Amino acid sequence: MSEPAAFRPFAGQRIAVVGLGKAGLPAALRLRDWGAEVVAWDDKAAARAPAEAAGLTVHDPSPGQSPGPSREAWRFDALVLSPGIPHHRPRAHPAAAAALAAGAPVLSEIEMLYRAVRASGSRARFVGITGTNGKSTTTALIHHVLLAAGKRSEVGGNLGPAALSLEMLPDDGIYTLEMSSYGLERLHSVRFNQAVMLNLTPDHLERHGDMAGYAAAKRQVFARQQPEDLAVVGIDDAPSRAMLAALRTAPARLLAVSGAAAAQAGEQAAIWAEGGVLRDAAGPILDLATARALPGAHNAQNAAAAAAVALDLGVPRDVLAEALRTYPGLPHRLERVGESDGVLFVNDSKATNADSTERALLSFERVVLIAGGVPKAGGIAPLAPLFGRIAQAFLIGECAEEFAGVLTAHGVPNAVAGTLEAAVPAAAAAARAGAAPVVLLSPACASWDQFTGFDARGDRFRELVRAQSATRRPGIHDHPGHAPAGEKR
Repeated sequence: MSEPAAFRPFAGQRIAVVGLGKAGLPAALRLRDWGAEVVAWDDKAAARAPAEAAGLTVHDPSPGQSPGPSREAWRFDALVLSPGIPHHRPRAHPAAAAALAAGAPVLSEIEMLYRAVRASGSRARFVGITGTNGKSTTTALIHHVLLAAGKRSEVGGNLGPAALSLEMLPDDGIYTLEMSSYGLERLHSVRFNQAVMLNLTPDHLERHGDMAGYAAAKRQVFARQQPEDLAVVGIDDAPSRAMLAALRTAPARLLAVSGAAAAQAGEQAAIWAEGGVLRDAAGPILDLATARALPGAHNAQNAAAAAAVALDLGVPRDVLAEALRTYPGLPHRLERVGESDGVLFVNDSKATNADSTERALLSFERVVLIAGGVPKAGGIAPLAPLFGRIAQAFLIGECAEEFAGVLTAHGVPNAVAGTLEAAVPAAAAAARAGAAPVVLLSPACASWDQFTGFDARGDRFRELVRAQSATRRPGIHDHPGHAPAGEKR
């Protein structure tokens, strides 16, 4: 659906855009094209330079910083704030504090996309996917299934292109959007026709205050749904089951999914994966053992959620099954990056908390683990029941000494490597010496102490694996799939 030349849904509005990274700069440019008077800002000079080169007005919109006679007042109709910049905890950015004090909304790029799509007259559907873990995989999986069914889907949000770089879709189009808790709390009018909440474990508590605040932000994916809409909730953890119970009074159709048995602590799943076979009341959908990129119970739940959305959008069962089977997987999520001398190297850099690393450890009998970085609440201690699967650990980053203390107390052999550059060859040597057949990077931590993000950490791991393998013998064996050989299902 092409935009008419005169399409200016934000004409006459003054909008400040703060945070000019991957999503912010495209947002500022698109909002300008759509008629808004845009002022763009980033606290980092390097991020401001491309905005200036693009002809945007660049200055700090915070009161006391803006040029002109009204410099002490907030002078904008709205603030579009990058998800990574807080508007409340732990400390609000000055622009956000000023906007809220003036009664101006703090919005996300997805809110602006939704407003523009509806202003165009399009009735394109919006699918929102959230959860502590698995949301990128499930978002990509839904998008893959929809494309296989011949439907027009644009994928974005946390995953993929910036929301305001997506195409405007006609009535039969579908926006498939990964939603973080940060993005959800900045939605004011978005209504998801299909909304998914996969799981809920402690994360980002520094932003949300406590688990109740985090859960409240996640629940916003279901806000404003109507009786014809679908709410999908995973029931494989207690907080999600509590959310399912709370949603029973909401207007949307409610559907539970599980990566295991249909019955979970008194709740009944409509789509489940008992015995590794994805099924619903109509019968089997797919033997997940044939879906190489979807190993483990956590991916079974991701597949169940994707199936719920796809079936609701009219995807035939046979098309759904084949699309699940052929899904190629995403980088940094149990990604097989190579095999050398009988040792498999697995990149699970996206595991930024203990819950994600638990899912990775459950996929293998025995591993040499590389972990560490910026720890989340609880650190590595929640993994204690699975420490028996760790033959040896090599620890990196800010929390290396802390993690070493926990592992030593539980009798797990470990060494503080400090950096990934030191950890990879040490882990490879330990694995080749017979400690375990798998070297697993699953940090259970954020990456900001040493990398710009989990993806940069995973890319560096991949480079190091290939480099050290090449020094032993030519021809590391790359693996396009993401399912580890011999994984537990």
